[in-house]
Amino acid sequence: MAAKIPSYKQWIKPEIYPLFLAVATALSMGGFVMARSIAVNPDVRISKQDREAGVLENYKEGEVYKNHRLRHYALKHGPQIMPSLNNYFSSYSH
Repeated sequence: MAAKIPSYKQWIKPEIYPLFLAVATALSMGGFVMARSIAVNPDVRISKQDREAGVLENYKEGEVYKNHRLRHYALKHGPQIMPSLNNYFSSYSH
């Protein structure tokens, strides 16, 4: 009689750990965006008093929400992943 393989070893193999990591990263990023939108977004009103206020003209609060720290960091740096390698090949003459 053959030994029975535990069900977790049958379905969870080391080859699929990167898939688990990718899915966990995507879920955590989505959760962060949802939590940030609910907690900080000036257009989201959770309490009844805020909802009764209707549409608020809060442009300053919207600008603060839009220009967060990560956006400031990204705007200061160029959109290159490897700038030294890109500069090397762009300055290469045939």
